Amino acid sequence: MPAMLMYPHINPVALQIGPVAVHWYGLTYLAGFALFMFLGLRRLRHEPYASLTGDQAWSRKDVEDILFLGVLGVVLGGRLGYCLFYKPGYYLSHPLEIFYVWQGGMSFHGGLLGVIVAMLWFAHSRRRPWLQVADFVAPCVPTGLAAGRIGNFINGELWGRFAPPDLPWGMVFPQSGSMLPRHPSQIYQFLLEGLLLFTLLWLYARRPRKRGEVAAAFLVGYGVLRFVAEYFREPDDFLGLLSLGLSMGQWLCVPMVLAGVGLWWWAQRRSA
Repeated sequence: MPAMLMYPHINPVALQIGPVAVHWYGLTYLAGFALFMFLGLRRLRHEPYASLTGDQAWSRKDVEDILFLGVLGVVLGGRLGYCLFYKPGYYLSHPLEIFYVWQGGMSFHGGLLGVIVAMLWFAHSRRRPWLQVADFVAPCVPTGLAAGRIGNFINGELWGRFAPPDLPWGMVFPQSGSMLPRHPSQIYQFLLEGLLLFTLLWLYARRPRKRGEVAAAFLVGYGVLRFVAEYFREPDDFLGLLSLGLSMGQWLCVPMVLAGVGLWWWAQRRSA
């Protein structure tokens, strides 16, 4: 039998101080927020933000405010999205458990909707075009997604589907109930939706673009890369595969990609 990698059983608690436990997953969220702040300050040097003056000028305070509102959007939207997209029947019957965030259950697509609402609020309060705000935020997001996938791996959750026995990096996740090798899909998503998407978006956004193009590139890029990664990720056991053999994550990516294509078309038409 070929040698197989074993999941290393990382302690999810990074630091214990008396009754207070600091989890690695929480630290990855903090790392994602810190990376957003770091990249947001450098994004201020890109056009059109570097050339805006007067009331429309961008500053460090704007980045801090977007981060604060974005954190609220991620947490509230991610939790509500999970309840509505993945277990609507259960949470309709147990509405109070929506607030049991310590039991887990977050949805990226719900968090995305929460961030969109946060950006709408920020744009309205600062009297700035919403798509200008969306274009600013988009390249700063993938590093946070990458940090979150590292947290998933440390927790030993969201493991992949069964892998060919001869796959060199196939990994056994005993907590999955099987000793057969699986795809380490958390690492795939870290590389695709995190590092690759960040690199492409950051390089693309460094040059002046039509308003809405950077946000559209994020929607299409994330949607396509997540759709591909879902083929290697084990579907949620309470859902399985849905119509056409696609997972819930893949179906949620379809409107995301369509919205990105539509936004791109609108940006080109508006410019013309």
